[in-house]
Amino acid sequence: MQKSFTINVENSINSGQVFLWKENDQYWYGVNGQDILRVDKLGKIKSYQNSKTDFFRKKDNMEKIISSISRDSTTKEAVKKYIGLRLLDQDPFQCLISFIVSSNSNIQKIKTSLEKISKKFGTKVQFENQEFFLFPKPEKLAKASINEITDCGVGYRAKFIKEAANMSFLKEIDFEYLKKSNYHDAKENICLVPGVGNKVADCILLFSLNKLEAFPLDRWMIRILEKYYSVQFQITTKTITDKQYDLLHEKIVKHYGQYAGYAQQFLFKMERENYKKKWL
Repeated sequence: MQKSFTINVENSINSGQVFLWKENDQYWYGVNGQDILRVDKLGKIKSYQNSKTDFFRKKDNMEKIISSISRDSTTKEAVKKYIGLRLLDQDPFQCLISFIVSSNSNIQKIKTSLEKISKKFGTKVQFENQEFFLFPKPEKLAKASINEITDCGVGYRAKFIKEAANMSFLKEIDFEYLKKSNYHDAKENICLVPGVGNKVADCILLFSLNKLEAFPLDRWMIRILEKYYSVQFQITTKTITDKQYDLLHEKIVKHYGQYAGYAQQFLFKMERENYKKKWL
């Protein structure tokens, strides 16, 4: 049975979760906070820092998860098409900044902005005869001027990035504490960061803080819910208020269960691929 749940590295990386990754020959290379990861086609990781990371969440019981979320024909189709897709367990600070940058943007622009931020404020390292820039530490971005951050192409988000970095540096946002907190407490806490609304918070919770019931609702997901689940979830508006977001999330978790975030990722991947949208 385990063979069915082999990790598809390319699909997992190209699913809107990470941005500072590139394919080179038979490997994928990515920046993960203060580390660089090299991943082969089977998901085996070599780390610049020699750290042990469960980046592809190999410990997750995929048989149980897929059984749990396969509640309807649409999700079953998405799971069947992208069976090797995994949620990624990222560096939380990098994830926080990445999804602040992602607001009202597209994957190519997010990638370019984050590359500029890393090059300008991160440490340059050599790994496997290649040059990389580690993601900046919180204090480095906290001390940067708004203009310096704006020069990285992030527009109005520059002040949010600086404030998020400052809160992380001062431990006003404590990622280790949030990992241990329940979903609602963690979300309330992360939403204190300027520039972090419901969708961005859910991305951070799902992709770096182990909250598998988080279900980020962006325009793609709203489109999917309207298209396939108009009866179950009764979407009646293009824009969703905070209260509507919370109520919709409750309905979604009731439908999919505690691993709703996995359902979100399979559905998001399928719909983006159907529209032939660009990834990394």
